[in-house]
Amino acid sequence: MRKIFALFLAVILVSCAKNDTKKIDVSNTEVTFNLDRFDVDFYNNQKELSKLKQEYPFLFPKTIQDTVWTQKRKNKDELELYAETQKVYATIDDLHAELTSLFKHIKYYNPKFKSPRTITMLTNIDYENRVVYADSLLFISLDAYLGENHEFYGDYPAYVKQNNQKNHIIVDIANSIINKQVLPENNRTFIDKMIYKGKKLYLLDRYLPEVADKEKIGYSETKYEWAVHNEEQIWQYFIGKDLLFSTDKSLDRRFLDIAPFSKFYTGEDNLSPGRIGEWVGWQIVRSYMKNNDVSLHELIRTKEEDIFKKSKYKPRQ
Repeated sequence: MRKIFALFLAVILVSCAKNDTKKIDVSNTEVTFNLDRFDVDFYNNQKELSKLKQEYPFLFPKTIQDTVWTQKRKNKDELELYAETQKVYATIDDLHAELTSLFKHIKYYNPKFKSPRTITMLTNIDYENRVVYADSLLFISLDAYLGENHEFYGDYPAYVKQNNQKNHIIVDIANSIINKQVLPENNRTFIDKMIYKGKKLYLLDRYLPEVADKEKIGYSETKYEWAVHNEEQIWQYFIGKDLLFSTDKSLDRRFLDIAPFSKFYTGEDNLSPGRIGEWVGWQIVRSYMKNNDVSLHELIRTKEEDIFKKSKYKPRQ
C-alpha cells in the first residue's frame, strides 16, 4: 500500500512540476462566433431544403441534385445515427462554453485571430475528419464522440476509440487550429520530430489550461502514468541506442505515429502508450519555455535544434 501511495504521489508531483504554465486572465478578451447545428437542421426535417441551402451553401455542391439530399434525410441508418447523437448532444451549452474559452485564449496570444463559424454535423463516423478547420469555418462531427463504449465503435481499436469522448472534442478542435499555426518542418532527425510535435502540445498547454495532460495527448490514465513514471528510462533508452539524431524513418512508426503502444522491443512494450516520442518532445519544450524568456510566437518560429540545445532538459528520476 505504501508503494502504491508513493507512486501515486510521485505521479502528481511530476505532473505538477512539468506543467508550470501560468494561467492568464482572458475575461477582457472579446470573441463572438455562431455555433450552428446543421445536424439538427438537416435531419429533423423542420426546415425546407431550399432554406438549408441558403444557410449552409458550402455544404451543398451544385453538382449534386436535390433528390440526393431528400433521400439522405429519410435514410434509416442515418436517422438512427442522428437519434443516437441526440441522446448525447440534445444540448451543446457545455461545448459553447469550451469554445468560448478556447477562442479567448487563442486570441489573447494571437490578437488577429478571428473565431470561426462553428457547425456541428454528422459524417457517418468519419474518424479521419472528425474536426475540420478552414479559417472562417469549423466543422465538428458529433457522431465521432458518442463515448468509447458505444456500439457504433465496436470494430475500432481500443487505443483509437478511447478518445471518441465528449471531453475530447475541444482538444481535437484546438489541435486543428494549431496545425494551421505550426507549419510542417522538413525535419529529418528523431529529436527534431519529437520537439516539433512537442511544440503543438505546448500550445495546448496555453490554449487549454484547464484540460488534463492525459486528455491533451489522448492517453488513458494508466498509460499516462506509465509515461510519467518511466520518463528517465525512456530518455536513457533513446540516448543509449543513439536514436536522437538518427534519420531512420522506422522510428516514426515506433515512437511517433498513432499506435496502441511504443516499440522498445521489450516484453513490456504493451504497457507503454503510443507516441511516446511525442510525449518526450512535449517535456523538452516545456523545459525550454521554463528556462528561456520567449513568447509563444517566438517558440513557434524557433528551430527544433535550438530548442533542444537551450532546453536544459533533464528527466525527473
